[in-house]
Amino acid sequence: MPPKTTCPISRADFLAKAEPLKIDVGGFPMIAEPREFSTGSFGWYVNGKAQLTVDGKSVSVQVGMNLIVVGSKEAKPTAEGGSAG
Repeated sequence: MPPKTTCPISRADFLAKAEPLKIDVGGFPMIAEPREFSTGSFGWYVNGKAQLTVDGKSVSVQVGMNLIVVGSKEAKPTAEGGSAG
């Protein structure tokens, strides 16, 4: 089994310094915001609706996307290794 990936950033640093990401869904722009997930991992999240074209027909789609930083669930709570709360 491969070794676990170590997250290079603390939870506090990520939440304080991560910037929103521009996501393109079939030409429809969306913004993924940094957040901490209920699982304890952190990353970016976007949710919304977009209009796409299939065979010349417009279809509405529901978009839900998590971009999770690998190893973030086990990341240190703060840059100093102390408690975040």
